[in-house]
Amino acid sequence: MKHGDLPKKIAVLMGGPGSERDVSLATGRGVAKALRSTGVEVVDVDVRDENFKLPDDVDLAFIAIHGTFGEDGQVQKILEERGIAYTGEDVRGSELAFDKIRAKEKFQEHGVPTPKWEVITLNQRPSIRLPVVIKPPRQGSTVGVYIIKSEPELDSAMAGVAKYDRELLVEEFISGRELTIGVIGDQALPILEIIPKGGFYDFTNKYPFLNPQAGGGAEHVCPAKIDDDKTKQIQELALRAHRALGLQVYSRVDVLLPENEQPTVLEVNTIPGMTEASLLPEAAAAAGINYVDLCLRIIELSRMREERAAK
Repeated sequence: MKHGDLPKKIAVLMGGPGSERDVSLATGRGVAKALRSTGVEVVDVDVRDENFKLPDDVDLAFIAIHGTFGEDGQVQKILEERGIAYTGEDVRGSELAFDKIRAKEKFQEHGVPTPKWEVITLNQRPSIRLPVVIKPPRQGSTVGVYIIKSEPELDSAMAGVAKYDRELLVEEFISGRELTIGVIGDQALPILEIIPKGGFYDFTNKYPFLNPQAGGGAEHVCPAKIDDDKTKQIQELALRAHRALGLQVYSRVDVLLPENEQPTVLEVNTIPGMTEASLLPEAAAAAGINYVDLCLRIIELSRMREERAAK
């Protein structure tokens, strides 16, 4: 996208009322800085609830809100009601990808491998044998995720997940290399491998700058050290997962690669982090796409989505 083709005034929506507010503010500041570098007029909008205000002459809302309210279709509905164009997926795609249960159903429907799973309530016991992963089906960024390896851990983990949702998603625990693949339009970016410093890639390891005292963090290897044939297979798998959910703009697909086994898709994030510690910009840079160009490509693909919807 040429800079002259950009919308004249862009509102960057950041923050949000959900549990990923601080990360979203960091993403929003990064996006706003990148867009200002192109000469476009940018308005920072700290969103706290559905009553956020936008200037009348805004041409585009760049959504930088992660998790609840940003990725689940809520803010997209509000913007559509106000007649304002926005970046990222539409309401339906956002809702579908954010709901891990519906996303799993789509993966099954389209033959996308994903760990064995079931949905239970707090007064039920998992039928999948331990170890398992228990998570709320409608939260983002490893919020409320527990890995259960022994029976005594089960009750407190289930109570922890139940704080977020009456349904609990239980998955078979699969040990393997943690990979993530950015998808931009029809392009799968180089595979990025995450090697957490401790435990699994939870919120603390994802965003160490938010809580330096916690000693979190992870080593990122991009491109991941995986042979060419397997790399191509995993990138194709990421594209299939993206398309199974009807996504058109961009996402980040989380994949596990067990030793000597086939890769399996965990989930798809439709507004992945764009902070200095984030995975999508790092993978884009490995493909020769700098941060500013990544933001511009998201805007361009979002416009194309709108044009297709209008036909």
